[in-house]
Amino acid sequence: MRARRTVPAILLLALPVTACTTGPALENQGEVTAPPGDSKHLTIGSAGFTESDLLAQMYALLLDRAGYSTKIISVTNREIYEPALESGQIDVVPEYAATFADWLNAKKNGADAPPVGSPDLAVTMKALRALAAPRGLTVLDPGRAVDQNAFAVTSAYAKKHHLKSLSDLGESGLPVRLAAGDECVQRPYCAPGLKKTYGIDITAVDPKGVGTTQAKQAVQSGRDQMVLTTTTDATLDEFGLVLLADDKHLQNADYLVPVVNRSRAGSEGVRKALGKLNTVLTTADLARLNEQVDSWRRLPEDVARNYLRSEHLIPAG
Repeated sequence: MRARRTVPAILLLALPVTACTTGPALENQGEVTAPPGDSKHLTIGSAGFTESDLLAQMYALLLDRAGYSTKIISVTNREIYEPALESGQIDVVPEYAATFADWLNAKKNGADAPPVGSPDLAVTMKALRALAAPRGLTVLDPGRAVDQNAFAVTSAYAKKHHLKSLSDLGESGLPVRLAAGDECVQRPYCAPGLKKTYGIDITAVDPKGVGTTQAKQAVQSGRDQMVLTTTTDATLDEFGLVLLADDKHLQNADYLVPVVNRSRAGSEGVRKALGKLNTVLTTADLARLNEQVDSWRRLPEDVARNYLRSEHLIPAG
């Protein structure tokens, strides 16, 4: 196993990235259509939260296995790591299809541009790849795992009112006080979407954040009836909460996708190495891995290695 090191983000901050914030310069446009590069020394970016750390570690282990030498850098700000990905300071990052598509779209067309991410994965991927390619980025195939916004209620509340889906909640006519971020009042996937798509009677938004302990406690105590969280939330059981199915597909297709710098990591070797994860990693798997780090206090690298060994993607021992 090749040794890897985590590089402090300050090193990245010290390097100029402003020149690449709008994609390759005109004199360098040839790089976008040049043959994909295959550097054997790759830098993998993590966005600094548990799930991103886990994915970066899995990417590194798979690439190590395929003969690459890797290091991991943690950069919590997309405004910094995406230009660094364009410039080749970072070669690979785990991303979320719809979110990244909308981010690149806003970067190109302005913050008020209509979103291009949607609940349709194929439509979202087409838009994402069209936005990424002119910047010298290649979006690899999405896997099975998806980290979407999701809504949870207590298991007792769901049992009492016979709720399995958001449609069930809308049809029940129950008044719902929702624990979420304060932006939920305006975001189409949140309170407005719940009302429009499902007919849910959202009486108020309790601004306690997305999936925070305080938000979950508010639902657990009965102060609120539902909480906005994510599909890979690993702590729902601790609060006696269960997810309601998004059966009408209100949420965007935020499937996990590796994004690479084409000129350095656009090769078939990288694609095959990272593609192996697509055959095994599910949303439920990712939630369990998050739990091992967040609740059991295990190191992301150890959790990632044990998972890949259990799926026979890297050798044991």
